[in-house]
Amino acid sequence: MCSYCGCRNIPMIAKLSKEHEDIAACAYRLTAAHRDGDVEAGRAAAHELAGKLHPHARREENGVFAEMKKDDLFTEHIEELCAEHDELDRHIDAIVAGDLSHVPHLVLLLKSHIDREENGLFPSALAYLSDDQWESIHSPTLMQD
Repeated sequence: MCSYCGCRNIPMIAKLSKEHEDIAACAYRLTAAHRDGDVEAGRAAAHELAGKLHPHARREENGVFAEMKKDDLFTEHIEELCAEHDELDRHIDAIVAGDLSHVPHLVLLLKSHIDREENGLFPSALAYLSDDQWESIHSPTLMQD
């Protein structure tokens, strides 16, 4: 996770980064279930992951992503990240259905996705977004759990 640019001093970025840590912990449990061939543990971890990932993705897409994609410089990158959210959901659904073969793909995508946000998008948001845009992102509906 990024720690060099100061973007975690922004309340929303700090919240999203903390959520990334919680999501990564779920991914670890999925990896253990896959290693052990434990379908029920995989399903449980996938349900837990979905419970953390869905509000997190909504917060990103309706907050930082919405403001960043107003700039053509970031539109394509944001669209890719949103498509990855959808792809993560497809993998989660397959795991919940009992197919643990999706775990390695999900974990790899999740790590890459988080890295792109933590080390690319969030520092860029710090540099490019205006105070008015941050005010919009910090709306009570987006900040609440």
